[in-house]
Amino acid sequence: MRFIGTIHAKVDQKGRAFLPAVFRRVFSEGEEERLILRKDLFENCLVIYPEKVWNQRLDELHAKLSVWSREQQQMFRQFVRDVEWLTLDANGRFLIPKRYLKMAGITQEVEFIGMDETIEIWAKESLSITDDQETLNKQLEQIMTEHD
Repeated sequence: MRFIGTIHAKVDQKGRAFLPAVFRRVFSEGEEERLILRKDLFENCLVIYPEKVWNQRLDELHAKLSVWSREQQQMFRQFVRDVEWLTLDANGRFLIPKRYLKMAGITQEVEFIGMDETIEIWAKESLSITDDQETLNKQLEQIMTEHD
């Protein structure tokens, strides 16, 4: 399951958005997936996780934490507490809770960005991706040739 590409969309006054059809088709190729919504750890955007991907990430994190460490349990608790299950209606629409809209600074226009196993939702005005192709090419070359 891979999500790629960028789709411009709008959120209505109630906070509903259509999951872009190109991303919904990825789900229709496989089993019906439940979706999880969470604010990104590092960026000012929201992330949609297919349940299988979310569970893999949780398992990876949980394996590195000790149940005997209060600090680590608090960290895990904080990580999982602001998670929402998303339900798509028959038209592929879902509700973004108001607190999530506020966290990501989303008012109306958004960009859905396919990030391989997840989908990011950005407020259009806060998305700061440059189109510097030369810098991207150099970064990719460096990363891809580091282990040669």
